[in-house]
Amino acid sequence: MARTMWDSTVGKKTVMAVSGLVMLLYLVAHLIGDLKIYFGAGEFNHYAHWLRTVGEPFMHYEWTLWLIRIVLVVAVVAHATSAYQLSRRDLNARPSKYVHSKPRASYATRTMRWGGIILGLFIVWHVLDLTTGTVHSGGFQEGHPYQNVVDTFSTWYGNVIYIVAMLALGLHIRHGFWSAAQTLGVGSRARDRALKTVANVLALLLTAGFIAIPVGVMTGVVS
Repeated sequence: MARTMWDSTVGKKTVMAVSGLVMLLYLVAHLIGDLKIYFGAGEFNHYAHWLRTVGEPFMHYEWTLWLIRIVLVVAVVAHATSAYQLSRRDLNARPSKYVHSKPRASYATRTMRWGGIILGLFIVWHVLDLTTGTVHSGGFQEGHPYQNVVDTFSTWYGNVIYIVAMLALGLHIRHGFWSAAQTLGVGSRARDRALKTVANVLALLLTAGFIAIPVGVMTGVVS
């Protein structure tokens, strides 16, 4: 049954919708935590340490954090795989170009594919920069995330990569949230306007919230 579900177009769209909502919930929680950087190094570093001790003593040190990471990796892989396969299926279903022009789609719709690629590359860079410190500038300090964030956004390329990715994220959420609602049967003619409003507000708040972090470093509010 699971295989049949996955092989169907509806099944892949459902996987995309559910995995997308999982990542969206994570992004909301992630932003709330990230904005603690405006309260100083002590509180931000304490929050980062708390993430590693959640669930103790029932859960061992970092077990909850690793569980969250595993869920996110599964969600990202499922989302990307279903998106790619749906895209290929769509192209194979209509190998020749349309004779008549299609209605003009929104900017977010037309950039979903490239936005997904940008976000995928950003995730890799973000992990290598602030989790492992592999590509971090200024000397990565284990256990000092506040200073690591300041170091990253003290470089022009760190700001450019992050801000471009967050703009892509906003467009992705704006279109993806509404699409997920339609796929899961939540949407209707009466609710479409409200769902689009929620999608726009979520996209705007998350984009502005995440971009506020490098802006805070650039302006010296976070230093």
